[in-house]
Amino acid sequence: MTPEFIYDKTYSDTTFDLNAISFKEFENCKFINCDFTQCSFLATLFIDSDFINCNFKEAAINYVGLRSCHFNQCNFTNVNFAQIDQTIYEFTFTDCNLEFAQFYGLKLKKQLFTNCSLISADFMETDLTMAMFDNCNLYRAVFTKAIAERADFYTSYNYDIDPQSTKLKKAIFSKDGLAGLLSKHQLVLK
Repeated sequence: MTPEFIYDKTYSDTTFDLNAISFKEFENCKFINCDFTQCSFLATLFIDSDFINCNFKEAAINYVGLRSCHFNQCNFTNVNFAQIDQTIYEFTFTDCNLEFAQFYGLKLKKQLFTNCSLISADFMETDLTMAMFDNCNLYRAVFTKAIAERADFYTSYNYDIDPQSTKLKKAIFSKDGLAGLLSKHQLVLK
């Protein structure tokens, strides 16, 4: 089946049903206050698209293509990004809820997370080289066997990262956040 191509269109206050976006390529589109929770993302591709205040909570985004996409104030609670089309992908998150999201094994070099809630997010075996976590809540986020070399955690908080199981060479942390690197040792810091 040949995908339908949609260019430079804005969708507002739209709830997409199961097959509404399957076999479609969206380029330079904008989605505002849209609900994708019930969608099948089969053969769906988004290129140079913006998503503002959209709901993806628990959506099965398997095999979706995300190329130069920007998500602002979107809800991705319990979404598994590890199943997206991994041929070419690039996306940024600003003011998003990514609680319980899974990024297991992805290559997220230079990934940008700004003002996001990443509570219990799964970054196991993820390549986060030079990623930026700007003012993010990383409470109970898992970084086991991740590569976070030169990643910037300077303004983020509530992280608990084990330097013995995560590659952190030249990663940036604030002095106030050092406790999050030592918690497994049960040290008392004053």
